[in-house]
Amino acid sequence: MRSDANIAGPMTDPVPGPRTESMGEDVSRETPPPMDDTPIGRAAQLAVEALGRAGEGLPRPEQTRVMVVANQKGGVGKTTTTVNLAASLALHGSRVLVIDLDPQGNASTALGIDHHAEVPSIYDVLVDSRPLAEVVQPVPDVEGLFCAPATIDLAGAEIELVSLVARESRLQRAIQAYEQPLDYILIDCPPSLGLLTVNALVAGQEVLIPIQCEYYALEGLGQLLRNVDLVRGHLNPTLHVSTILLTMYDGRTRLASQVADEVRSHFGDEVLRTSIPRSVRISEAPSYGQTVLTYDPGSSGALSYLEAAREIALKGVGVSYDATHAHIGAQSDRSMVEGIQ
Repeated sequence: MRSDANIAGPMTDPVPGPRTESMGEDVSRETPPPMDDTPIGRAAQLAVEALGRAGEGLPRPEQTRVMVVANQKGGVGKTTTTVNLAASLALHGSRVLVIDLDPQGNASTALGIDHHAEVPSIYDVLVDSRPLAEVVQPVPDVEGLFCAPATIDLAGAEIELVSLVARESRLQRAIQAYEQPLDYILIDCPPSLGLLTVNALVAGQEVLIPIQCEYYALEGLGQLLRNVDLVRGHLNPTLHVSTILLTMYDGRTRLASQVADEVRSHFGDEVLRTSIPRSVRISEAPSYGQTVLTYDPGSSGALSYLEAAREIALKGVGVSYDATHAHIGAQSDRSMVEGIQ
């Protein structure tokens, strides 16, 4: 996110109001300038304030929606989707918790959350039965967004969980005991179908599957869907695949549209109308400890995730998302970020 003051026009006094000047060189102001009174600081503040109005009028769920973001195929944008959808929903005015179940901790990194080995993490919740409230941290820059981070200790949790009582439902119990009000919980799973992912599937109600618009897009999905059926049949009867999100969509290629058509023919209404474009900004944001929503709020990636979040929120209360919603939503999101770029 960048602001070029010398392009924007003549400089104006950023602190309007009375001032008191002495006869010498020293000049004092009655109101000292704020700490973020720089072009970059003002742009960042405007971005967050504008995006905070993104979801005015959007419905909030009657009870917490626990969504498991899963796909055993790596590189499909699973973590990217988790953190950016979570930020979008929070900027829509919801209270959102991201649970990072991937030992790599990429979701924690992208949200700017410290997750070195000594930090209380989701590992302590799963293995040592530590209360979830003791490991949850607020996410900087995005009001209403929280994260339960992952540390490298989580890499050994698969083995340690094997011998524990109720090993498949430890995350579910931790979430049920969490007393803070939440609208959404998004669980970022590792790219495997081990005990960590099973814990997520037992704890969740909905499964959100990101699918990249590339060759072999549906590879490995059969096993994931079979696991969802097994968990629904034996451990969690409310679990279902509610959302399919197409990621890395490149409208310039015939392959992307063919993959999108194939996915829609397989999954029908579960596929969101909104797709996420292939975007350099989306890829760059995590290296700055940010989501694309705060890194570059006017980018196509940010606007797409805002629109996807709008669609998810409407589907959750049984409102069908049609072309009218899409048009109004796009106008709303674009009007918010016009003054930021």
